[in-house]
Amino acid sequence: MIREIDTAVITENIKEMCIEANHYLSKDMREALDRACVNEESELGKKILNQLEDNLEIADKEVIPICQDTGMAVVFIEVGQDVHFIGVNIEEAINNGVKAGYTEGFLRKSVVSDPIERVNTEDNTPAIIHYSIVPGDKVRITLAPKGFGSENMSRVFMLKPADGIEGVKNAILTAVKDAGPNACPPMVVGVGIGGTFEKCALLSKKALTRDINCHSKIGWVADLEQEMLEKINDLGIGPGGLGGTTTALAVNINTYPTHIAGLPVAINICCHVNRHSVREI
Repeated sequence: MIREIDTAVITENIKEMCIEANHYLSKDMREALDRACVNEESELGKKILNQLEDNLEIADKEVIPICQDTGMAVVFIEVGQDVHFIGVNIEEAINNGVKAGYTEGFLRKSVVSDPIERVNTEDNTPAIIHYSIVPGDKVRITLAPKGFGSENMSRVFMLKPADGIEGVKNAILTAVKDAGPNACPPMVVGVGIGGTFEKCALLSKKALTRDINCHSKIGWVADLEQEMLEKINDLGIGPGGLGGTTTALAVNINTYPTHIAGLPVAINICCHVNRHSVREI
């Protein structure tokens, strides 16, 4: 049975999600920050974490963004194969939603139309859009405004199969060490393992949008998530990069089949806000 959805509905939801994600921390991230405030062993680290929580309270009360870098809008849209869109084309609808959200929400516009000429588009479009066709008649939208303080610290490593799991661990720790304070720790570390050069990067980006209380269903991956979180927190970078036991709040890892000759690994780092909003239509 085909279900018709007017893309105006997509636009409205994207608009609301842009504003929501930039003003309110998701439940899983807020809980993780609360735990970190209790468990952080460094007095300075604890003070910084408490200041981050104060910032969230002020943002909520004053209805202002939780971070001055309101990011580039990254949209994952899963479209049921039984959905038929009517109205403007879906890409235009998504970008209309981003434009409305960033304009009506008074969010900082950070997108330039050309990577060299650097002219601001003045509405934070175009968004980065990833499409997938899935069974059913629903549309699931995940919107993640991505700031570039942390984005700039992300890495791709094209490892050899012989590097194995130890090579993967070393790649993750190298990326985090190199990021240091520049990624606004405590951070969330998204990791993609497998696929190709571009696929592992996409896996790592999508990993950041997973609820940090939900670990991989693959045994060795879940174990690696926990091990890497512990090793990253042992680095001593700490909140704000000023030392402490809370360098990361979570490590989320996604995997995909790959070629016999390769072991691609991507590490996409996000700051402590790790903004994301999810809706199903």
